[in-house]
Amino acid sequence: MKTSTIIVICALVVMNLISFFLMGYDKQRAQKKQWRVPEKVLFLSAILFGALGGTLGMFVFRHKTKHWYFRVFFPLLLVLQAGILGYLWSRGII
Repeated sequence: MKTSTIIVICALVVMNLISFFLMGYDKQRAQKKQWRVPEKVLFLSAILFGALGGTLGMFVFRHKTKHWYFRVFFPLLLVLQAGILGYLWSRGII
């Protein structure tokens, strides 16, 4: 396996874990009526190739599911990111 592939896989795992745990952390803070993680931070983590973790976190923690823009854009980002990664993989870039 190429070094670039290993780096990309590690980066994807880290970003998706961050997104997943941010959703859980924000849900916990919301239940306690404490300071919240800004929505733009949640979206930024999803945009930076953490859409899978964000989408899973949204449904596992039942958090932000009433907001249409999370329900639409997180899965849409996931499909877009999978397409980008598939394209790069098929070209031998990663």
